[in-house]
Amino acid sequence: MIHKFTPENISTIGEVLGATPKPLGDDVFRIEVKNEEENRRLALEIHLGLNANGEQMNMVSVYAYNTFLQLHNCTAFVASDMLQQVTFFGKSGDKTSGLIVERAAGCSLYANVDESLITGDFTQLPEDLMMCGIALSLTDSMDDGFSF
Repeated sequence: MIHKFTPENISTIGEVLGATPKPLGDDVFRIEVKNEEENRRLALEIHLGLNANGEQMNMVSVYAYNTFLQLHNCTAFVASDMLQQVTFFGKSGDKTSGLIVERAAGCSLYANVDESLITGDFTQLPEDLMMCGIALSLTDSMDDGFSF
């Protein structure tokens, strides 16, 4: 199901990732994801309603070994128990950016992906583009009342 960001539905993200969200103030939540088998871990921070030049926006940050990622203007997320991952995304015109965080403490980023790659036939894409089309296709129905 595609969710809007609220403090109440942050717990859904924690459930899918197998970790408990910890509030850091009123509008920041931290989720620490650990994969002991592969010795991987990451921390996910979700900032709700940041004021940026008079505009409210959500921001998702990922901290991992030698890695720091941020997704600004994050509008919604898809939490999938089946895939054991949460896809955070934002749209600007016909471009979509998505940050995927996995229960196994993995993370992927796809930025400024053209809508045609997401809505088209991904089997016709070059291999290097196919993954982003598949990964972000969950976001294609954001405005259609999509639900798993």
